[in-house]
Amino acid sequence: MTQPLSSALVLFSGGQDSATCLAWALTRFDRVETIGFDYGQRHAVELACRPKFLNAIRQNFPAWGEKLDGDHIIDASVLKVLGATAMTHEVEITLTAAGLPNTFVPGRNLLFFTLAGALAVRRGHGVLVGGMCETDYSGYPDCRAATLKAQEETLRLGLDADIRIETPLMYLDKAATWQLAQDLGGDALVDLIAEETHTCYLGERGMRHAWGYGCGTCPACELRANGWQRWQAGKAGAP
Repeated sequence: MTQPLSSALVLFSGGQDSATCLAWALTRFDRVETIGFDYGQRHAVELACRPKFLNAIRQNFPAWGEKLDGDHIIDASVLKVLGATAMTHEVEITLTAAGLPNTFVPGRNLLFFTLAGALAVRRGHGVLVGGMCETDYSGYPDCRAATLKAQEETLRLGLDADIRIETPLMYLDKAATWQLAQDLGGDALVDLIAEETHTCYLGERGMRHAWGYGCGTCPACELRANGWQRWQAGKAGAP
C-alpha cells in the first residue's frame, strides 16, 4: 500500500527541535498534521506550549497555517509505569552505570514512531517527521540515524505501507538548528520558538533567557543555550 508523500505527520512535542521540524515540514508538504505524547513527563508544560505555538503559526504565517490540519495527543503513560527516569520521576539528573543520562526513557522514541506510524496510515500520511539529532544531543540511542533507519524499515514491513521517516536535524548542531529556523521563517519564527516552545527538563517557565524559558542548568537548557550563544557569535562574526 502506497501512502502519498504530499502530506506529513510531525512528532511535535512543544520543544525547540520539533517546532523547527514543523516549520520545515510546512515548507515542503501540502498538508501537515501534528502528534504529541503525554507520557507523564516532568516537563509536561511542553504540552501546554503546543496549542499556543500552533495558534501562533496560524496567525503569523497564514500560508503555513492553511496547511495545518489536525493535532493529536496520545496517552503514552505506559512509559512511566515501566520504571523511573529523571524525565518521568522526581529524581536527580545523573549518569547511569551504562554511561547514559538518567533522562533517557528506554523505548520512548521507538514507541512514539510506532504510534505515529499507526496514525499515519489511518490519516493518509506517507512521511513522519521527527526532531531527533545525533550531533548536539545527550547520547540517547533512539535518537541515532541507524536506529531510525531500522525503525523506518520496521514500520514499512509491519504496516505494509510506504512510510518514510525524515529527521531534518539529525546532523545539525544546536547553533545550526537556530539558523535553520531563521532560514525557514526569519526573525518571526526564531522569536516564536524562543517564546512559545519548551525544552527544560525541570519544567521551569519562570525565568526568560534570550534563548527562551528554562532553569538554565539541566542538560536540555545547556544544549539550547550553548547553541544560541554559538549562533549569535557566528552572526556577529559574519561579514
